[in-house]
Amino acid sequence: MKKILPIIATVLFSISSIAQTARVQVIHNSADAAAATVDVYVNADLALDDFAFRTATPFIDLPAGVQIELSVAPGNSTSVGDALLTVPVTLTANEKYIVVADGIVSPTGYNPAPPLTLQVFAMAREMAGNSGEVDLLVHHGSTDAPTVDVVETGVGAGTLVDDITYSEFQGYLTVPENDYILEIRDATGTVGVAAYQAPLATLSLGGTALTVLASGFLNPAQNSNGPAFGLYVATALGGALLELPSAPLGVEEFNASSFTIYPNPANEKLNINVAGMDLGQYTVSITDMLGRVITNSAINIDNTINVNNLSEGIYNLTVLDGNKVMVSKKFVKN
Repeated sequence: MKKILPIIATVLFSISSIAQTARVQVIHNSADAAAATVDVYVNADLALDDFAFRTATPFIDLPAGVQIELSVAPGNSTSVGDALLTVPVTLTANEKYIVVADGIVSPTGYNPAPPLTLQVFAMAREMAGNSGEVDLLVHHGSTDAPTVDVVETGVGAGTLVDDITYSEFQGYLTVPENDYILEIRDATGTVGVAAYQAPLATLSLGGTALTVLASGFLNPAQNSNGPAFGLYVATALGGALLELPSAPLGVEEFNASSFTIYPNPANEKLNINVAGMDLGQYTVSITDMLGRVITNSAINIDNTINVNNLSEGIYNLTVLDGNKVMVSKKFVKN
């Protein structure tokens, strides 16, 4: 990391005469041991020397309006000719981008082994639009993790990310500055994989824009005993990624059950069903996509919820046992 800022300064100086530029942040998320440190070139110029896994640059200016080549080479490279991967890109002037390096370099020892790639997200943000909110960009960069949902269970915000697959970005989510619990679940939304604390309020992160990355391996034994799976956060300032601390899972009781809500989209009522379970002891919270609680209520004796008074839009329905979140599902109100 100590070599990054001087080289960035050199690159900035070398492009200072270029009229059109774009702002770019680069994040190293390749968990392959062979890529523990890499060199990054812009065209033939060394931009990042010995760039470490789970490290991010700050946002830097790069030429826009012309094609440039971004290349990733081993950490001991001597020139761009040693590159493992070269990606031509044409950046839009005054736009902001986040570029994430994911994937595997080694020919053996990793299962699965998708190749090293650079994932580019346009319309990035360096700060949130409101000082009391946080803008979250989610990226799935774990090569052996399946398609997953991200469900917030701490304040009952419900499903934040639905069916995100390796290499994908979920566009920015704007959430109030609170302390959250993020559960990673399988694509059904009922089987918990892991849970993490996201203490945005405790860390006073209001007004910031963050990138949350799934990183590492769910099964290190099948991946050269590499770094374990976790959620990591990059800030616009760059530096070492922040590891989110783990939290208890809260969905075990529903793992063997089939949770459904219907019809979806709904007009007047939602029917709720969890096979083999009596829902009489539970309550329901409905939140909008900003995490604001619209209503809290008991489940009707016929296992229905009245949604007639909701405005048209997308909501999360969360089933609670007291203050414990059992399961959440997204639904559409027509």
